[in-house]
Amino acid sequence: MKHLFLNSDFALNRLKQEYARYGSLVIAVDFDNTLYDYHQQGLDCSEIIELLHQLKRINCTIVVWTASESTAFIKTYCQEHNIPIDSINTNPPFFTSSSPKIYYNELLDDRAGLAESYHRLLALVTYVANLQT
Repeated sequence: MKHLFLNSDFALNRLKQEYARYGSLVIAVDFDNTLYDYHQQGLDCSEIIELLHQLKRINCTIVVWTASESTAFIKTYCQEHNIPIDSINTNPPFFTSSSPKIYYNELLDDRAGLAESYHRLLALVTYVANLQT
């Protein structure tokens, strides 16, 4: 049997179940080349930023998960560009762990399947919106 999470529908259904159970999800998002044009090549990150706004509207926690040590710059950049984040490289308050890996339900990262994660989360937002109408 193939790994269940190689099936996109299974992964989306898991997010729907977790959202139904907790009324929220934790979304980790990379900074460089996901929210910010690191190489200054004209990268448009507006679709990702808009998705984060939609996720906040359905009560999701947004954590920037980055290898960058410039957390002050990241915080300022996000504030100046109206990017809704809750923290940088830290777990949400309801989850404590001594592991350096943060807890999240989904990761948006230019090097880790950004397109698939983006579309899965967009489908989740649409699903939740339909439940609320």
